[in-house]
Amino acid sequence: MTKEERINITPANFGQRFLESDFEAIYEQCSKDVKTLITLEQFIEIANSFNLSVESYDLSTTTSLGSLTQYVWLDNRKEKAICVAFDTVNVIQSLLLKRYVIFPESDQCYTKNKYIMPVKEEWFVFWGGINELINYHYAYASQRYAYDLVIMKDGQSYKDIPTRNENYYAFNKEVVAPADGQVVKVIDNIADNVLGETNELQPAGNYVVIAHQNNEFSMLAHFKQYSIQVKVGDSVKQGQVIGLCGNSGNSSEPHIHFQVMDSEDYINGQSIRIRFEDGTEPIQGDTVSDMSPR
Repeated sequence: MTKEERINITPANFGQRFLESDFEAIYEQCSKDVKTLITLEQFIEIANSFNLSVESYDLSTTTSLGSLTQYVWLDNRKEKAICVAFDTVNVIQSLLLKRYVIFPESDQCYTKNKYIMPVKEEWFVFWGGINELINYHYAYASQRYAYDLVIMKDGQSYKDIPTRNENYYAFNKEVVAPADGQVVKVIDNIADNVLGETNELQPAGNYVVIAHQNNEFSMLAHFKQYSIQVKVGDSVKQGQVIGLCGNSGNSSEPHIHFQVMDSEDYINGQSIRIRFEDGTEPIQGDTVSDMSPR
């Protein structure tokens, strides 16, 4: 029997098969990388415990992430979530079981100002949205409504092989001001990471903070070293180029981090859900420009 013939867990039946405790079949269909993280016995024990008091799982979101498609199922009480990434032949490349935590009070508080995405051309929302499964920032109040943006072509964010920053489509691309304002913070001297390394001691890397009306502050992070074109005190206009995308800070590949907050202090401030000029609300998997997701 070929590997393809053994595939019997699909996105269409996963929720029901998990509910029915068909854990051996699910585990068999996981990739080698997943199996190195957890044994079958451990998986069965955790999954059985996770299933307690669950009556059903309903598919909540489907997101295309290059060669993978990610699915999120919620239980009938919307208290538990299963996040699974299938590849093109339905091998399970990642599987996450966790409590489904949301913050409805802050989710309803939007920025008073309207913003655009701080990019030109078309970019891909790799992290963004109002739950932790599509936006890992969501768990942290200081960056809850942040976006991480990359450029994707033909299902991947790089050309050739991912060994050099220059091979990533986002690297060296222009980053623009998301709204009119005044620059209040600039860090520009941090080296870009070698692929495979991150700088956790300087998580934002090279970054810019812009003060806007209504005591709102935007932050753009992970610029290329020495590429920032503004300085503290400068007034900027929406759409004005302020630097180039890099791979500095706690960044695994070239991308831009964008958030709006209630303080110029990105560590202690509170992230605010962004109101965009075109009325859209981009989430993970959307393609966006400075105007709207498509």
